[in-house]
Amino acid sequence: MELKKDSNAVSIDMLLIVHSEKRRAAQGTHSERQADPGALPQRRGGLQGVGNGIRRWQKFEGNDVHGTQLTVEVHPRDAMPQLLKKFSLAKCLQGDKNGNTRPRQPGAKDTHAYPWDRSSLKSMSLDLRQFEKLDTYASQVAVKSGLDELVSDLLQEAHTDLERVRVIWIWICHHIEYDVEAAQEKDRQAFKPTDILRTQKTNCDGYAGLFEKMCRIAGVQCMTVPGYSKGFGYQTGQSFSGEFDHAWNAVYLEGRWHLVDSTWGSGLVDSTTSKFTFLYNEFYFLTHPALFIEDHFPDNKNWQLLKPPQSLRQFESNMYHKSEFYNKGMLSAHPETSVIKTVNGKATVTIESRAPTLFMFMLNGKQEHGLLSLRKDGMKLDIYPPTVGPHKLQIFAKGNSDVYSSVLEYTVKCNYVDVGVRLPAELHQPVGPSWFSEQMGIVEPSHPDPIIHTSDGRCSVSFGVEEGVSVLASLHGDEGPVTEETQRRYIFQLHREKRAELKVQLPQAGKFALKIFVKKRLEPGNYVFIFNYLLCCPNTKVSWPMFPESFGNWGQDNELLEPLSGVLPANRNVPFKLKLHGVAKALVKGQDTWPLTLNGEGYWEGSCSTAGCREIYVMVLENANHNFYSYILKYKVNAQ
Repeated sequence: MELKKDSNAVSIDMLLIVHSEKRRAAQGTHSERQADPGALPQRRGGLQGVGNGIRRWQKFEGNDVHGTQLTVEVHPRDAMPQLLKKFSLAKCLQGDKNGNTRPRQPGAKDTHAYPWDRSSLKSMSLDLRQFEKLDTYASQVAVKSGLDELVSDLLQEAHTDLERVRVIWIWICHHIEYDVEAAQEKDRQAFKPTDILRTQKTNCDGYAGLFEKMCRIAGVQCMTVPGYSKGFGYQTGQSFSGEFDHAWNAVYLEGRWHLVDSTWGSGLVDSTTSKFTFLYNEFYFLTHPALFIEDHFPDNKNWQLLKPPQSLRQFESNMYHKSEFYNKGMLSAHPETSVIKTVNGKATVTIESRAPTLFMFMLNGKQEHGLLSLRKDGMKLDIYPPTVGPHKLQIFAKGNSDVYSSVLEYTVKCNYVDVGVRLPAELHQPVGPSWFSEQMGIVEPSHPDPIIHTSDGRCSVSFGVEEGVSVLASLHGDEGPVTEETQRRYIFQLHREKRAELKVQLPQAGKFALKIFVKKRLEPGNYVFIFNYLLCCPNTKVSWPMFPESFGNWGQDNELLEPLSGVLPANRNVPFKLKLHGVAKALVKGQDTWPLTLNGEGYWEGSCSTAGCREIYVMVLENANHNFYSYILKYKVNAQ
């Protein structure tokens, strides 16, 4: 058979489809005509216009109603044949007894193993970089008239079913606002697609309905799935019953069903203001079913797409990992239940992550009563609730962004309080050195553990310091010291080669936070908190004085051997011994002036009398050609 092209036609592909079908007899049609047994079979046919530049040639062989129909489609090259598209679409359709079609219910080939195998956050292999241009295009398409034209405009750059679903998803997530007021109504309002396009607001039912409608216009099978959710207003450990509170979608791509939630992909509702904010969330596009089940429980267990499926009781009791938990690279958390009980007044939570991550926590809205230590593959948190009863524990992670996001929530039930484990209120997170302190220039610490025990109230902590990094430390306890000056006066900082040493003397028994800050010398800005140690001293006889006050000219490489106490006894001769770099002369000034001499080991030595003095100063002359001495240390003298 040969068909001629007209002068305006483009190159033509041919599709030949032969199929048999029963054709009902109807008045005025060829099947009603009487057949002549002696006549040759009649051949009838014609070229039909079906739109979009496609022409279809049909030939009918024979006169009976079971005859064979030969259909030839002529269409522009690279355009999808209409019949082929129809038959491809029919693969995921089922017919009922009346001949109507409906989407195929999910079966064994649609299911994924539970629990999550950590392979991917998605239910199919995706490289999100392939969507960059497509996403930009879809997010900028504007509504001109109706839904059909909108879908048509979106599909201009989409060439596969996956891309068609993607542009619809992106458009909805960037243009449709969650209607908080409508969602809070007792009787959930039904939103028509035309109304949604006009107001660009809807509830979850409207999101799901609009997504399904647009997918069907695009020729992609889609279903709306109702069910329960752990969304806005969810309380840790709550039970679900009665009317379903949410709706999402399933789409049929590459021979399998996949799950999407455009409501939660579009943004979030602030729990305090109840206002919606557009904040795109990639997590809910083709989410792996083993992750989707954490906050979505469908009315029909088949739509879990899991093997084995989970029960409602499991859904209620299982730990709820928020989408940011996975977005920021978390893999698992223990315990795996949302309600945990303390043992001897303590509860422990651990998180495993793909890469080093910064964490923080809040217990009842405050960063108190816990020890959080960082690991290269996650973190460990020990919680000590201050009172008996339930407590709300929130865990936050930073990931690659500059913002901490909530990733987990627990209810901690405490039945016993260990009063001996009271932690300082100023003990911030994290505790102990880690990969983060190494990243900031603090390496090879003398104390790798976060807790330091001392029986006499003194300790020495040292670590390597990278070139160009300055270190600052301060001491904090609930019963003192209280001023910024005294917070640093119980620490004396020494530098030997490329290591810094912190000599610490505690003012009394108890628990203290030793905070470590760093700053790159050539960069502007303030010192940045890196970590802290928890110092513990049970000895009630401890009462150490402060160290001497140091001034700006006290060099980082200087070393003080004696006297270390910042308060000197009255009417005594007190020996001094220091290592000072780059000075020509050194002296001690009180009521009189006493010069220090440089010995063979490089130390400046001497003594002075505290008689008649309230303060003693150590002074240096940096240039022998000058007469100006600089203050480097200050001591106080006890009253007589």
